Amino acid sequence: MDAPSNYENRIGFSRVVRVGNIIAVSGSAPLLPNGNTASPGDPYKQTKVCLQIMEKAIKDAGGNLSDTIRTRIYLKEQKHWAEAARAHAEFFMDIKPACTFIVVKGFIHDDWLVETELDCVVREKQTLL
Repeated sequence: MDAPSNYENRIGFSRVVRVGNIIAVSGSAPLLPNGNTASPGDPYKQTKVCLQIMEKAIKDAGGNLSDTIRTRIYLKEQKHWAEAARAHAEFFMDIKPACTFIVVKGFIHDDWLVETELDCVVREKQTLL
């Protein structure tokens, strides 16, 4: 799934930055390729879209989801934490990165219920000689 956002150029940021073996994926909103919000009113599905966007960004930067060491889940409403957590677990149950859920006042668009970001450390591949 391509990051569908036109916000990168409007705001002046990158979806993903890699420096050495560190990958940082910036805030990812629940946007569809056409620019519309995915699944208005559904925090579970919106979280899945955000995580899919971030997974693609990690791969584009030469990493894997398993390289994730920290995630942040920003929620518009505290009551949505369990649904967002369910989606997060589908991606990270075996990886178990450090994770923080944060309730915020709002997002750029009122129909966004969640936004996510993460950090990775790409592990060196061992070569046996």
